[in-house]
Amino acid sequence: MSSSVTREAASNEPSRPADGPAEPRTPSATPPVGPAATAAPRRSGARLVRCGLAALSGVLLYLSFPPRPLWWLAPLALALLAGCLHGRRPRAGFGLGTLAGLGYLLPLLVWTGEEVGPVPWLALASLEALFIGLTGLGIALVSRLPAWPLFAAAVWVAGEALRARAPFGGFPWGKLAFGQADGVFTPLAALGGTPLLSFGVALCGFGLYEALRVARRHPGRTTAALTALTVAAPVATALAARPLVSDAAEDGTVVAAVIQGNVPRLGLDFNSQRRAVLDNHAKRTIQLAEDVKAGRVPAPDFVVWPENSSDLDPYAEPDAHAVIDKAVKAIGVPVAIGAVVAPETGPLRNTMILWDPVAGPTATYDKRKIQPFGERIPMRSFVRLFSSDVDRVRRDFGPGKDPGVFDMAGSGVGMVTCFEAAFDDAVRSTVQDGAQVIAVPSNNATFGRTQMTYQQLAMDRVRAVEHSRTVLVPVTSGVSAVIRPDGRIVSETKMFTADALVAEIPLRSSRTPATVLGPLPEYVLVLLAAGGLGVLAARRIRARRAA
Repeated sequence: MSSSVTREAASNEPSRPADGPAEPRTPSATPPVGPAATAAPRRSGARLVRCGLAALSGVLLYLSFPPRPLWWLAPLALALLAGCLHGRRPRAGFGLGTLAGLGYLLPLLVWTGEEVGPVPWLALASLEALFIGLTGLGIALVSRLPAWPLFAAAVWVAGEALRARAPFGGFPWGKLAFGQADGVFTPLAALGGTPLLSFGVALCGFGLYEALRVARRHPGRTTAALTALTVAAPVATALAARPLVSDAAEDGTVVAAVIQGNVPRLGLDFNSQRRAVLDNHAKRTIQLAEDVKAGRVPAPDFVVWPENSSDLDPYAEPDAHAVIDKAVKAIGVPVAIGAVVAPETGPLRNTMILWDPVAGPTATYDKRKIQPFGERIPMRSFVRLFSSDVDRVRRDFGPGKDPGVFDMAGSGVGMVTCFEAAFDDAVRSTVQDGAQVIAVPSNNATFGRTQMTYQQLAMDRVRAVEHSRTVLVPVTSGVSAVIRPDGRIVSETKMFTADALVAEIPLRSSRTPATVLGPLPEYVLVLLAAGGLGVLAARRIRARRAA
């Protein structure tokens, strides 16, 4: 038996007089007093404070997202979260991370319950919060390492990478990068995509906490080097990357038009007036043609309609075909039409159709990233137990396979339909396939006047910087916009207002480092996170062997 065990056993024996047998120990009649009596309540109070601060960090992270221009709250929120997680046990890290996730995602995703009630909203936000809980667990672990802010920021990116892939194909909405469209860190997107942008913001936040912690504990120790490494370095790198964010035309310019026809009714039931939605977009296109003839606006080279601007299949519905064809002939240039295509067998298709004024419908693009529980219902019979609204989606949509780049009047226009803009690979593949302009046709009518449309618009602005492309955003009900390659919005509509945006835009064919590197920066950061966790695992194994 080891000496430590012997000492522990001896300390547990009852005291005995030097000349007699051991006397039995009797329980104390009075409760303990002094420091031991107050330690437990203090620990309990500290736990409650940490829980409250973790939830507050999530709320601050939410407030950093549009429509509020408070991007700088994101690193402060993560600094606060770091204070809650630093040095904690894995179980505490998971719990505190989950609380932060709930404080963040419950308000951020409230629009998902706009029409179908709180159950889908609460289920989605809670599930995604668990991923942030796992991230918190990892951050708590790596906080024991030297230079831990570097590993913690990598763990944050690894958590976002997991959320973007699982379950049901992933849900990347709410990536840290997507709240930074107005921020100083944004050029990092052109250097290494959204993973590097998220990493830079997280590193700044975690480094800020570490600098303050060291300064408080060691007032005489300089923190300049630490601050430079973990706070100033991301900012300096972003500033150095600014030349990558160019607005110059490389292949000339074109005049593009974006149509917002508006919907007659908000919410899920807007589809019950599908013909009215189609008529609205056709009428606004014809009005644009009249404005061009009158000289009020320049003639566009091509036009883009929103997703679901024709929920009537123009291949199967002669009336829908005639309405679209009349509008396209009136404007006299190629038009990208968002339609629901219903084959006789198999799933529905969320399709963008390239409609020529002479040849009619030619090329098509089928949306590849199909929204779970919106366009398709996984585990339908199980989900029905919680909400009968699943039966509103009577027939699931199926995904396309290939990126869609339309040749519109000699310009390569890449189609990225709505939800797809949240996925790195969906956007990048269109640029790799030759897109000189990116179009993100969307339908936000389901979500009413919520912040969803502003969150998506910020996402589109980050994509413009990431790939140095103009992004056209036609939406059925708002906000539609024209975004320059440097992320600036040069023209936008009001919500639920029929309108047309006409703008001269640059054509660009060069590729940013983010476009060239693709997922490589994310893989490197995930490996960095795994390396930090691996070092800790190796330490634990050595400690057990030594014991």
